[in-house]
Amino acid sequence: MEANSGASEPNSNATITINVKFSGVSIPISISPNSTIKDLKSLLLPSTNVLPRGQKLIFKGKVLEDPMTLTASKLTNGSKLMLVASQCLYQGDGPVLKKAQVVPKSRKDGHSGSSNDMKKIPVKNRMERWKATGVVALSECNLEAIPDEVWVCGSSARVLDCNKNSIKNIPNEIARLTSLEKLFINANEIVDESIRWEGLTTLKYLTVLSLNHNNLTTLSSALGSLTSLRELHVSNNKLSGLPNEIGHLTQLEVLRANNNRYYLNLCT
Repeated sequence: MEANSGASEPNSNATITINVKFSGVSIPISISPNSTIKDLKSLLLPSTNVLPRGQKLIFKGKVLEDPMTLTASKLTNGSKLMLVASQCLYQGDGPVLKKAQVVPKSRKDGHSGSSNDMKKIPVKNRMERWKATGVVALSECNLEAIPDEVWVCGSSARVLDCNKNSIKNIPNEIARLTSLEKLFINANEIVDESIRWEGLTTLKYLTVLSLNHNNLTTLSSALGSLTSLRELHVSNNKLSGLPNEIGHLTQLEVLRANNNRYYLNLCT
């Protein structure tokens, strides 16, 4: 039985293809019409290197809103959108350009070098790289928050490097990185209240926590729950002391807390 387009129980298996023009390239995206514009932006990230919050999708002269579904936005199969990116919100190496540009002209592999061969070489999927290597590298990306795409890595992520950004908080979603071993958030804008310790302390495999050059004045007693921690770096903050619970970190080998507000007695 066919369902009406306005039925209350749409077919969740149906997909449509949306064509998004960006940097002179048309990017086809297959997606459910019940998905939101925010979902569409997330799917565009691997092909554009533009973070979702830096994307503006324009359809028939109108900027599409994140919470709206594709159906509510009047997008149908074959609809053509334009993507405008905020210059400061590229991820990593910046925007992905035309696919032909990622193939060195001098490359020889015994093939004819036809345009068809070049089209078969995919643009590097950054999230796939994160999952394959276990290293989420986001240092010096002008970020104000850890991108939502990071949490998708889940147990694949072993190292999260967000050094030298303007990140203001460590959210509860950090708990989704269940196999994380090393967390580097040096030289950001972290303050006491912006660390969600209830999420951070679930990371039972965390061995290195580095929070140098932030704006911390205290550390939570919950720190003592990170019992696998071997290195703790909190230099160049505004700390006046360390919690007594640091004594619970029986595997701690390196503690760096120099250049804080007052002298910290680190002798045991």
